[in-house]
Amino acid sequence: MPNNSKPIASAVAKMKKESDKSPSPVAGIFNSWVAALDKAGIPTSVLPPGSNFPDGNLLDVEGKPTSFKGTVKGQPAAVVFYRGAWCPYCNLTLSTYQRELLPELNKLGVMLVAVSPQGPDGSMTMKEKHNLEFAVLSDPGNQIAKQLGIITTPPAEVQATQKKYGLDLTAINADHTANLPMPTVAIVDDKGRLVWIDVHPNHTTRTEPEEVIEAIKTYLV
Repeated sequence: MPNNSKPIASAVAKMKKESDKSPSPVAGIFNSWVAALDKAGIPTSVLPPGSNFPDGNLLDVEGKPTSFKGTVKGQPAAVVFYRGAWCPYCNLTLSTYQRELLPELNKLGVMLVAVSPQGPDGSMTMKEKHNLEFAVLSDPGNQIAKQLGIITTPPAEVQATQKKYGLDLTAINADHTANLPMPTVAIVDDKGRLVWIDVHPNHTTRTEPEEVIEAIKTYLV
């Protein structure tokens, strides 16, 4: 893997430095939200390792019905829960995973699967924008994320601000709610069992590629 062991954190820091040069008039609202997420921490409801990994009625990028089990077909997998194609941190993360994580997973015989609550059009946008060579699935209603216990909902003030600037989560999400999964990576073995999970309540932070590889080598290989 590349020498930079924290490529996502480094890129986020660079993004923040650039945004700080010309701060948005609504930056305070979003900063307060992030601070509240940090304070709340990881929910106690998160499904513990050793549990059977949940499933649901998912859709592929073409809108065809599928499921997690139908996608992985018994192969171990690293499952990435992201918010949507509209999220800059998600774009950064998935493009980094494509470049730095996927080649390592291929060597280890582990699939990479990305899941979000947006409709198939959003999944297709994400896949095409970054030339993603792994499965990108739509989970209408956050079926899997709810069972994992990683759901969050932006406060009303944040939703109103997002709408003011053209982002309406209820129009983007397949179930027409504003519910989002906390950015999470889950590792699932070939028996469909959850063996490791890393949840980030603060959506500006993400699981680094090296952390995923280390977990796979610890719990799967």
